[in-house]
Amino acid sequence: MDETCKRNRIIFHIDVNSAFLSWEAIARLDAGEKTDLREIPSAVGGDIETRHGVILAKSIPAKRYGVTTGEPVVDALRKCPELVLVKPHHAMYKKKSHAFMEILQQYSDQIEQFSVDEAFVDMTGTERLFGPPLEAATEIKNRISRELGFTVNVGISSNKLLAKMASDFKKPDRVHTLFPEEIEEKMWPLPVRDLFFVGKAAEQRLKSLGIRTIGDLAHTDQKAISRVLKKHGEVLWRYANGMDDSPVETESPDAKGYSNSITVPFDITDAADAKSVLLKLSEQVCTRLRRDDVRVETVTVQLRFDDLMRASHQGPLPTATNITQEIYEHVCQLFDEMWDGTPIRLLGVSATKVSHEQQGRQMSLFDTTDYEKLEKLDRAMDAIRTRYGSGAVQRASNLEKGTE
Repeated sequence: MDETCKRNRIIFHIDVNSAFLSWEAIARLDAGEKTDLREIPSAVGGDIETRHGVILAKSIPAKRYGVTTGEPVVDALRKCPELVLVKPHHAMYKKKSHAFMEILQQYSDQIEQFSVDEAFVDMTGTERLFGPPLEAATEIKNRISRELGFTVNVGISSNKLLAKMASDFKKPDRVHTLFPEEIEEKMWPLPVRDLFFVGKAAEQRLKSLGIRTIGDLAHTDQKAISRVLKKHGEVLWRYANGMDDSPVETESPDAKGYSNSITVPFDITDAADAKSVLLKLSEQVCTRLRRDDVRVETVTVQLRFDDLMRASHQGPLPTATNITQEIYEHVCQLFDEMWDGTPIRLLGVSATKVSHEQQGRQMSLFDTTDYEKLEKLDRAMDAIRTRYGSGAVQRASNLEKGTE
């Protein structure tokens, strides 16, 4: 994509305001209840048995008491004894999310669903259909509110990063722009913690360098950041300067099935532990790819942290593949670029851009990998596991190098 196309892109990031709580409130009002959960101190609480009960979403009145997403329910009740707690209903959230996406699909066929309650929409070239970006965003926002009963924020920019940052500005029910020429005024004064991909651990390391705002980070020498945060630091420096050329990735129906994730029983704070889990997830995904005799061109790593904030990082593969080692090595690279040490609660791996035909591999003079041998190894391991069970054979040290 050339520079002119990048500048002319129009990307929306559309985020449901307090999604779980809003959807619970609407369901209760539809059932005849008089009290709107959004107007009282209330929260959707997690599964007390498995995670000791954490807050998944809270109302604005609950926020005024200091209730935060991700904190234990017992702590939230200590802050606000009259807090109304609601159990989550995930099947209902999926239905609400589907209705949300159905409306977006009427404005663009280039939609990347980032999570159950947010999506990127490429609106480039739709001005003749829906008007200027602000007008189109306002129409979408108002239509969702009118037809579905909940509110959203819409961020508008020329890339995904800035659109997402814009949607996090003042809430609820707002439209915000954050184009490159607005970064200095709108983004750089914000606390560095507000930058996408900056977790608690990275925030503390950046503060140790005297970096308090996103602007401070943008104006710090990139090499100094990289010395402290390695690859993750390079990504953060680029983001602080508004740099992001990632496309809106529209998944094909075939691609959606090739993913695995797991919520871990303890918070992961060590990269080796995380990569051990990612290896198992990569193995599961690749086994299914080989079973269906397909290959993929893109992999994505998803993380959810102990404060329930989410992060997702996607990257292309050099060639379409279903080889476990090849995909796992790229998964580790993506993980290193996105993780800052914040405790992890969930990890996921997904493989997209599915190809049903074997493509020629672009070889490099410096790549001595025997891909034919790796393919045979994968097939042999698949056969053993099919016959004797998933634990019958384990990966050798050629993959363990990523988990040291």
